[in-house]
Amino acid sequence: MDKHALNSRLSGFHKCSIDERLSKIQTLLALSEAELHALKPEGSLGLETAGQMIENAIGVFSLPMGLATNFRINHCDYLVPMVVEEPSVVAAVSFAAKIIREAGGFEAETDGSWMIGQVQVAEFGAPDKANKTLLAHKEAILELANSVHPNMLKRGGGAKDIEVRLLPAPEGPKGEPLLVVHLVVDAQEAMGANLVNTMAEAVAPLIEEITGGKVFLRILSNLADRRLARAKCRLPISLLATAEMPGEAVAQGVVQASRFAMADPYRAATHNKGIMNGIDAMAIAAGQDFRAIEAGAHAFACRDGQYRPLSTWMVEGHELIGRIELPLALGTVGGPIKIHPGVQAVFKILRIESVHELAMVMASVGLAQNFAAVRALGSVGIQRGHMAMHARSVAMAAGATPDEVAALAKALVAAKNIKVDKAKELLIALRAKKNEGSSP
Repeated sequence: MDKHALNSRLSGFHKCSIDERLSKIQTLLALSEAELHALKPEGSLGLETAGQMIENAIGVFSLPMGLATNFRINHCDYLVPMVVEEPSVVAAVSFAAKIIREAGGFEAETDGSWMIGQVQVAEFGAPDKANKTLLAHKEAILELANSVHPNMLKRGGGAKDIEVRLLPAPEGPKGEPLLVVHLVVDAQEAMGANLVNTMAEAVAPLIEEITGGKVFLRILSNLADRRLARAKCRLPISLLATAEMPGEAVAQGVVQASRFAMADPYRAATHNKGIMNGIDAMAIAAGQDFRAIEAGAHAFACRDGQYRPLSTWMVEGHELIGRIELPLALGTVGGPIKIHPGVQAVFKILRIESVHELAMVMASVGLAQNFAAVRALGSVGIQRGHMAMHARSVAMAAGATPDEVAALAKALVAAKNIKVDKAKELLIALRAKKNEGSSP
């Protein structure tokens, strides 16, 4: 289908059964039977494939996959698969995306696909001399690095530059400074870990020869601060009004939450956790290295010496404006992307055409997830929606059948006691009432 023809506003989608949802997206996205089957537990990842992906495989572990709706990014609509166990994440991000969609959607952009490989050198002699000598041999180092990945070079990527960093000795002024060579690599459509690590290992002997020193670590950095993704949204304050609060009050609550996170790392950690709720869930669904994404995001959050929020919110005129910026080292090739059938189906649903587009969608998801959280925190509180979803899990844990879950969850919320013991008590009463109603 035409990339711009998709409408991600699937009204009533959450009310459908799972089979009905699958049927809808199969029709909407022209999924084949094999792609549809890959979204189901029995079709997603077999033991044989799992055994090829990791060592000592003994099985597979399943998590729910939901579909976030309503996303409009750079004038294009997206349906976003998300894998997560936490209640309310998919509902919250879809609701936030709906509000932002009404205001025109997200604007997003990315930098290039630059990754950094680090080569640590010790026993290198005079620091200034080592620095100058390394820079004088820059072309030889780059040529050797690119020799191990000639196809990447042909595609326009590969090692493009080196930088030399001299860091103070961590044990004090009497220790030897740390010399680190940065290999700057254009990873293009790859996440780049294997690519960069191979290059760093390849140039290590040459760097030892040039400096007369000894190389220790040679590995990529997960602080991919030259691979940033940014998203922005502008919301008329009138759109923020709820049944309980005017838009101005909601906007003020969001801004105060943002100010709190900027000033206090204790709050910033939870602020950013909300962002990563969305980013990690999308990353897992799309077969990305979410541990690397987390590491890079949190390192970037404290780049000025204090841990700070990855997103900010402010009022300008009659609009609430949200912005997010974070490193996203992603890939559309390599890893499980080509061998995991569920991941392949996810890419069909996302319809992305490049790693940059993937990063822009992911950054937008993070900003939407954050908006959902700070909007709730600044108005009705985070627990109302979260506990309503949590009640469903408690209902199932108490032994409710699928046709009993909704009624039992509603009763738990009304009782303001969402515990398994209370759920069992209410379930007995619910069944007794049902039996009474069915008696002749």
